[in-house]
Amino acid sequence: MTSPQQIEILDIRHFTARQLRPLLEGEAAIWCKRLRWDYITSTDLLLQYLDSRILPGFVALNRGRICGYTFCVYEGPKAVVGDIYADPGNNDPLAVTFHLARHLLDMLEAAPDIDRIEDQLLLFDSGILPAIFTGFKVFPRLFLEHDLQPSRSLPGAVALPPPQPFEICPWSEQFYQPAAELIQASYAGHIDSNINDQYRTLHGSLRFLHNVIRFPGCGTFDPMSSLILRERAGNALIGIILCSRIAGDVAHITQLCVAPACRGRNFGALLLGHCLARLPAHRYRAITLTVSEANTAALRLYEAAGFTRRHRFDALALDKPPRRGFLSLISHR
Repeated sequence: MTSPQQIEILDIRHFTARQLRPLLEGEAAIWCKRLRWDYITSTDLLLQYLDSRILPGFVALNRGRICGYTFCVYEGPKAVVGDIYADPGNNDPLAVTFHLARHLLDMLEAAPDIDRIEDQLLLFDSGILPAIFTGFKVFPRLFLEHDLQPSRSLPGAVALPPPQPFEICPWSEQFYQPAAELIQASYAGHIDSNINDQYRTLHGSLRFLHNVIRFPGCGTFDPMSSLILRERAGNALIGIILCSRIAGDVAHITQLCVAPACRGRNFGALLLGHCLARLPAHRYRAITLTVSEANTAALRLYEAAGFTRRHRFDALALDKPPRRGFLSLISHR
């Protein structure tokens, strides 16, 4: 066991990309093995931020050897835990994880301008993080996968034509604003808006789209595999499915939603079927996604399409209680 005295926690800005590269490359190999995710593009981007010395976070050392790191990103008054990773070759990676998380949370909980903390760390099995992130709301989520085998009939790859008033077309930049409006409307009162508060506002939904399309955190956005369902007359968006490439032959669905007024008409299955049917032509052999375990309707849709469970993890969120200022304390005396 690693004793607390052996673990030293230092500010991540004291370290260069060269010093942390071996640790991050080891983590990327685990992403590939566990989730079929080529994480090297995200690793390279993270290393660029490390060398810019602007990333808030910490590095763990065990007797002078780097054995873990954590960082977060700020989105206005919200902090998102970007990662916590401890080298599994260390003799007690869970202890390293705990110390890194405690330092990061102490920093964020003491920050007066941060009122919410979110965390979705896919590599951790469900049940591990809630013991560390005490006080956080826990939302179990599933990582699902679907192997695409053109030689066999796939239940989800039947690309039925849309009903006459509607059409399916590939993603285009012209759909940026209406897609964000659709996302906001689709997640009103939805469990996932408790996990990611970006869904609650149009500004946040635009930011979500920007992150998916412009940054490699969820893979490299693939516009040819991302589809729009819209009305032929008037062009109103009915549903969207967005895909990214997370490995040379693996796609990942980053978003699938249908306008609330159009639910119950199998439009989600329609979009999913068209997406699955065209993926092999784009050199994909598998597709993955994440879904909240409590979202039973979405789970039924994915299981009917041939998706199976690969991993269960937890999303966590904490809304910090409002701080009582000096005047508030005086008025209550």
